[in-house]
Amino acid sequence: MDLSFLKSLYDSSGPFASVYLDIRRITEDAPKAIELRRKARQRELADQGAPPAMIEAMVRLVDEENGRRESGTLAMFAADGEVVHHEVLPGPPPVELAQYAPLPHVEPLLAQRGEPMAYLAVTVDRLGGELTCVSRDGHRRVIGVKPEEDFPVRKTKAGDSFRQDKQQRAAEEVWRINAKKVAHEIAVAVDDCGAEIVVLAGDIRARKAVQGELPEAVLARLVDAGGVGPSLEDEIAEAIEHKRGEQRAALLGQFDEQLTKKGRAVEGLAGVTDALRKGQVATLFLENRPDSPATLWVGPHPTEVGTSADSLRELGVAEPVEARADAALIRALAGTDGDLHLLPPDTFRAESGVGALLRYAD
Repeated sequence: MDLSFLKSLYDSSGPFASVYLDIRRITEDAPKAIELRRKARQRELADQGAPPAMIEAMVRLVDEENGRRESGTLAMFAADGEVVHHEVLPGPPPVELAQYAPLPHVEPLLAQRGEPMAYLAVTVDRLGGELTCVSRDGHRRVIGVKPEEDFPVRKTKAGDSFRQDKQQRAAEEVWRINAKKVAHEIAVAVDDCGAEIVVLAGDIRARKAVQGELPEAVLARLVDAGGVGPSLEDEIAEAIEHKRGEQRAALLGQFDEQLTKKGRAVEGLAGVTDALRKGQVATLFLENRPDSPATLWVGPHPTEVGTSADSLRELGVAEPVEARADAALIRALAGTDGDLHLLPPDTFRAESGVGALLRYAD
């Protein structure tokens, strides 16, 4: 997971208020229910010592989103008296929370956001097709592919056998020509949006014809979703999750191999924080443990992170503060342009549920 979108959040000095609020509009009295939940989170922040100006900034944002009739989970982070980052995520939050702490609590945001993946969804018939290109940042572009030839499209079923054979061959040639054009547009779109998956749906003959014209590089990313129907979105989601699983498994395999060799991998909070301070971490593996009590010590800069206050004082940090371990690790990783892989609880054998693949070994 690319964390570059969080960099501007960490430009603020903190402390931070982090709030996850359910603003789904699933009943008629949703606005009133949202208001009650917002007041509860507001009281929690006040009880933790959050400044009134910070709380009021978050209240204004909730009112704005409520006025826009947004629906989902509102994740928002405030510092220095203003909201510095917010997103509306689909679905409900696993747990509503309000936290005032030295660092923003972004792990729930990342877990609910998921690993972005660029993909291309294609629906075809014998005349052409429609391509929906979704890039990693969520930008969506629809491309219509008009037929190169539109007659004849169907084979004849009766009549003079010679004429029938001729028209059948002509129809098949039209399918091939149109399929070749669609395949060309697919290949171009894959490059344009960096699609890691291509989901193909539609008429069975058209799908086969298009696949026959696609280059090997695109075929390697192709998922045949069958006929068009309401399940296409489910097919896309399943294909994305399967691809994520493949990528994660490959990286975890590298991690195990390098850890065994004592090469470019480390595990545990001490080893990982040491590598983060040096900017060595290419990929961080972190178990998603929302209730974990683990903490680390941090300074003002992202890479100032360690397992004790003394370790940071030795590095010149005058006033280290204690923070959630996941928050400290994620901030350091974002500050050094590393990638994050959140793993389900109790699925990672590494010490403390944290490990890293390194850019280089000491």
